[in-house]
Amino acid sequence: MHFLSPIWLLLLLAVAAILAVYMVLQLRRTRYVARFSNVALLGSVVPRRPGWRRHLTFALLLIAMTVLSLGVARPSAAVRVPRERATVIMAIDVSLSMQATDVLPTRIQAAKAAAKQFTTQLPARINLGLLSFARDATMVVSPTQNRAAVRAGIDTLHLEDYTAIGRAILTSLNAIKVFGRTATQHDLKPPPGRIVLLSDGSNTVGPSLETAIAAARKAKVPVSTIAFGTPGGTVTINGQTEPVPADTAALSEIAHATGGSFNTAASKQQLEQVYKNIGSQIGYTTVHRDISWRYLTVGVLVLLLAGASSMLWSGRLT
Repeated sequence: MHFLSPIWLLLLLAVAAILAVYMVLQLRRTRYVARFSNVALLGSVVPRRPGWRRHLTFALLLIAMTVLSLGVARPSAAVRVPRERATVIMAIDVSLSMQATDVLPTRIQAAKAAAKQFTTQLPARINLGLLSFARDATMVVSPTQNRAAVRAGIDTLHLEDYTAIGRAILTSLNAIKVFGRTATQHDLKPPPGRIVLLSDGSNTVGPSLETAIAAARKAKVPVSTIAFGTPGGTVTINGQTEPVPADTAALSEIAHATGGSFNTAASKQQLEQVYKNIGSQIGYTTVHRDISWRYLTVGVLVLLLAGASSMLWSGRLT
């Protein structure tokens, strides 16, 4: 448990001291009774006490003081809350290998469906952009909170030659940077950025992965990658059937080197789950919320219960 004002936990020492004094008094009382040899006379001169109920009243009082001491130390609980601001670029591979049918109905159709689902999983304040890449990388939709525009952009994706993963990362970084400049013009801090990259192949054209990784690390933008497809996937182009397995090694290196997460997805259902997990990581953050009111409420209630029990059993508060 995390406390926002831990110095007040020193009050627990006072509670412990009260318990120690109470125990000492009880031991002294027991010894006094043992020394009084005429038990019958003792019963006539000493008024009856509530016995174990007196200890229960003190126990309730001690619990109340303990809980109240914890309450004033302002305990906090870790809760997940939607991020207020962030910029996410969703980069989707549209190379010809994405027409493979090892993921039904095809890789590209499954990718589109999962990407649309992803747009509904991010909090409304997150700015989401869409980028497609094959021979080159193209910003289809600039970062926006308009989810309908992103979904419409997904419908326009079409297949092309080659796979420019390095160029996709660099173009995404530039879009995040440009959007950050726009935010600072309104006296706001640049929102944090994140790239979610889906691909089923290797980098075959454009800047190297090393160059892209170095740029992402310099910009402090994590790149989460999804290796999409099955190891046995094939595609037929111009009558020639070629194997198109996902390059998991390269995509894993990108994620781990930039601080993102690496995932594999061999079906539409797995892809949707991966997007859901990434959306949870990006769209939410963990904060510590003050929950001292819970402790103060419980402490007061137990204190009232201790007072009520004392009045009921002994007719007084002490």
